[in-house]
Amino acid sequence: MRRIWPCCFTRRVSNTHQKAEDIQRSIGTMENPKEGNADHGVSEVWVYSFVHSCKRLFSFAVLFLIYIFLDYWVLRASFCSEQNESTIKSRDSLSSNIILNHDFSRVKSGGNYAVITNRKECWQGLEQDITSRVSLGSTYSVSACVGVSGSLQGSAQLQPTTCRTSVSREQWKKLEGTFSLSTMPDRVVFYLEGPSPGLDLLIESVVIFCSSPTEEESSSTRCAAAGDENIILNPIFEDGVNNWSGRGCKILLHDSMGGGKIVPQSGKFFASATERTQSWNGIQQEITGRVQRKLAYEVAAVVRIFGNNVTSADVRVTLWVQTPNLREQYIGVANSQATDKDWIQLQGKFLLNASPSRVVIYLEGPPPGTDILVNSLVVKHAEKIPPSPPPVIEDPAFGINTIQNSNLNDGSNGWFPLGSCNLSVATGSPRILPPMARDSLGAHNPLSGRYILVTNRTQTWMGPAQMITDRVKLYLTYQVSAWVRIGPGATAPQNVNVALGVDSQWVNGGQANVSDDRWYEIGGSFRIEKQPLKVMVYVQGPASGVDLMVAGLQIFPVDRHARFRHLKKETDKVIGRHDFWR
Repeated sequence: MRRIWPCCFTRRVSNTHQKAEDIQRSIGTMENPKEGNADHGVSEVWVYSFVHSCKRLFSFAVLFLIYIFLDYWVLRASFCSEQNESTIKSRDSLSSNIILNHDFSRVKSGGNYAVITNRKECWQGLEQDITSRVSLGSTYSVSACVGVSGSLQGSAQLQPTTCRTSVSREQWKKLEGTFSLSTMPDRVVFYLEGPSPGLDLLIESVVIFCSSPTEEESSSTRCAAAGDENIILNPIFEDGVNNWSGRGCKILLHDSMGGGKIVPQSGKFFASATERTQSWNGIQQEITGRVQRKLAYEVAAVVRIFGNNVTSADVRVTLWVQTPNLREQYIGVANSQATDKDWIQLQGKFLLNASPSRVVIYLEGPPPGTDILVNSLVVKHAEKIPPSPPPVIEDPAFGINTIQNSNLNDGSNGWFPLGSCNLSVATGSPRILPPMARDSLGAHNPLSGRYILVTNRTQTWMGPAQMITDRVKLYLTYQVSAWVRIGPGATAPQNVNVALGVDSQWVNGGQANVSDDRWYEIGGSFRIEKQPLKVMVYVQGPASGVDLMVAGLQIFPVDRHARFRHLKKETDKVIGRHDFWR
């Protein structure tokens, strides 16, 4: 059960200088008393001398208190620094800390620490989601500098889920511990809790890093690192079908099939996805937490098919990705024709640009009733191959639109519906180019004001499409630009994007969040460096039942160097305006 946090979190900074200024103002006022009545005579001199002596004594006491106050803050900072430095020095740096903003330093003032107030329960505290930054089987060390504040008798117990300590009022203590994950949950949250209700929880810093393996540590506790390690658990089914599941069907373990005619290509076992009623049914494994963003992965699967009198069928490796906002994406990784005669190997690559909340890899494709047999699945980091120098491109045709009938002067010719949706042409769209395209193309003929209206959409991926295989060239950077709009019926902002299907790969050409009946600009870019068999561009995104409108889609090559110079010039303009108004 997820806990609700009604407590408050604030940042505090050292206010020593402010207090010192207030005290100096008080001393200044005492050293400049108002002039008294001259009739007081000698008594006035004695009183003034007494007051002056008291002022000096008071000044000395105030300065002494300031010294004690400053010394306390220096010692507190020194204590926490020494405590954390012992951990940091042993690991060379904080670069491996998986806690973001670990010392609350992302404000202009220094000397920060977090204060959790209005605590009504012992478990209330401060939390951070670390799902995407921890790996299965790795051992992590925890170090936190903590304290408590409030009306406290004796000491308070304070703990994250991995360790605990006893903290007295106005003391800073260090929490230390370790943890590891034997199975990968859907979500991992680190939090600190413990003091009695009503007490404020103070947090100076938190450090969590992956411990370096020692000779005594088994291979199961090694930190995940780039290399040859397969991120698939139980990849050759030596442990039965543990860590695997059926995607809409059943999975079984075999050492042979077909009266002994089908045996594993390697190892002792293979698995089958059976009782399939849909083409997307198959065998799957969740790899959330074991796959990292911005890293390329190689996929290799040994597969074949069986049953239903099907001798050859397309088998695909697909990623199902759920984003933090719960949007779903399907990424094709590899596909090939499999037969019922022999094992074949599927090979492909993928890379995730964003941090997903969930990732599942699965095999699909054959018609219903046909079993998918899997002997092994390997997913590991791809080797970095130095890119070869790009070839010299003759006649790059910079600025020329590769989309046919973009202005819809010839109705919907050249376009086709992706899926069972309907396409028609209507009028009323903007006649000017979107700003990003206008920056690149300069003076340009106005748009026609016509747009494609997509209706009867029953899936998010349905929309207008066009094949552009013969009109894109390798190593050229293409800019994408379009106007988009959605029809009525949406209950929340809708994500609309221009997508490219490059063989079995999906490429995002730009996207926009559309929330009302206005026209929105979509802009993006892409580059292809391997000769594809087919390239299809299509527009997708709104929820099923929501109409989609697309106008003035442009995909044109740009001079990268000229584009970079233009962007730098625009950036310099913005910086210049900022400096002017400072």
